[in-house]
Amino acid sequence: MRKIVAGLFISLDGVVGAPEEWAFTYLNDEVSTWITAGIAQADAVLLGRRTYQQFAKIWPSQGSKVPMARFLNRSPKYVIAQKSESMGAFDWEPVTLLTGTLAEESMKLKAQPGENIQVPGSPRLVRSLLREGLLDELSLVICPVVIGKGMLLFDEVADRITLKLVESKTFTHGVLSVTYQPASSARS
Repeated sequence: MRKIVAGLFISLDGVVGAPEEWAFTYLNDEVSTWITAGIAQADAVLLGRRTYQQFAKIWPSQGSKVPMARFLNRSPKYVIAQKSESMGAFDWEPVTLLTGTLAEESMKLKAQPGENIQVPGSPRLVRSLLREGLLDELSLVICPVVIGKGMLLFDEVADRITLKLVESKTFTHGVLSVTYQPASSARS
């Protein structure tokens, strides 16, 4: 069965919103190599509606020499949205709109043959996947900065979610990468 894995930049105070405004100054060769290794294990992308719309404006114009652009532009993209939500044009192909429940659609994607399903960004979707026990792996790039305000990853999470650290790395410029799995499915 495929895994749903998420990757996010996060500040020391838990902010994940608008990483383009604060996190990309920490994106060096080391971090880029780590990100590239993660996306190399995936062959599909799961996004929330807002992230799809933002990414559709940015990534198609990036050259294929940028590993993330090559991955995002070529991979099948699955977008979780309510039937009533306006998606606008589906001009960043290949894309499929998923209108069932998050649990139903996630399980269908996991049951398909293939590699990991990557969730890049989409903090609200990551939060929902975590809450519903549907996320198999959470990788965070922790940047040594306090933002002070913005969207928090764990905002609106009311119940305890126990995670187990399965990998960590410290980069030379003070950035940490950590990968967690739900404690019930973590490797020993």
